[in-house]
Amino acid sequence: MTFLIQQTLLYAVPLMIVALAGVFAERSGIINLALEGIMIFGAFVGVLFVQLMQQSGAFDGAKADGNWLALQGLMLLAMLVTAAAGTLFSLLLSFASVNLRADQTIGGTALNLLAPALVLFLIRIIANQNTLYIDGDAASWFMIRKSDLGFSRSDNLGFLGETFLHRVYLATYVCILLFVVLSVILYKTRFGLRLRSCGENPQAADSLGINVYRMRYAGTSISGALAGIGGFVYALTTANCSSNGDVAGFGFLALAVMIFGNWKPLNIAGAALLFGLFRALSNVYTGFSFLASLNIPSSVYNMLPYVISLIVLAFTSQKSRAPKAEGIPYDKGAR
Repeated sequence: MTFLIQQTLLYAVPLMIVALAGVFAERSGIINLALEGIMIFGAFVGVLFVQLMQQSGAFDGAKADGNWLALQGLMLLAMLVTAAAGTLFSLLLSFASVNLRADQTIGGTALNLLAPALVLFLIRIIANQNTLYIDGDAASWFMIRKSDLGFSRSDNLGFLGETFLHRVYLATYVCILLFVVLSVILYKTRFGLRLRSCGENPQAADSLGINVYRMRYAGTSISGALAGIGGFVYALTTANCSSNGDVAGFGFLALAVMIFGNWKPLNIAGAALLFGLFRALSNVYTGFSFLASLNIPSSVYNMLPYVISLIVLAFTSQKSRAPKAEGIPYDKGAR
């Protein structure tokens, strides 16, 4: 059960943070279908940054000294770099949607096609292969272990301690904290109110002096930063510290989580945990005698999140309430 909960969090947290990325863009009035592409780009930049830091000796020095805090600091720095990379990549969508008033669906699809091609091209130049890896057992460097908390391996921390404090990634809790803080900003601050007004009625927002173009740039930029972080966390925790121009459709699954959650953070968190649970079953089903006795191939469990997303969307999409002005280019002269 401990392993199942840990695996569920590993899969749910990237979905949760990337779904919130979609909320920020769509609440401002921009449809961000490019979440998959931004995740791919963020995963590549994060893996490349960690690899460059390894080559500079920064990681090896901190590891040799046993400086766990230094390792976590370098991991947080990598998350900031991927956030900047995601923001930069999302500016392509912002420019096309706001300045050029292009079709946002086509723009997002174009970025989804561009990202894997660009990443694979860069990986071939850098590593002369199709996958970029972080050297060594880098994933374990960023884990929280009992020894890091002052306990010995033989100490029993109880169910909660063993589940949430041992062999978990600090990045998981950083993303959860980001999710909470940004959800509060979106619904409890003046900035969040202005952002949401631009996605509901941009003409009314403009009449009150709110710069709709600027708010839509801000919403899409925050969306890109979160999706970039989500891509790096996916690469770090789920893809064995590698980047190959693919994130297993997590960007599209995050869109499904966002729609299922009705563009509301609390609902999104629950939906992400649900999809994460089904995805985690493929790793732990053999530990449950009932599931193991069914002799169902692991590939079926791998398909479950995507099948569930189709079923859920089929039954809930008609009750979803998207922002009224999403996908509609704003023309100030037509006010």
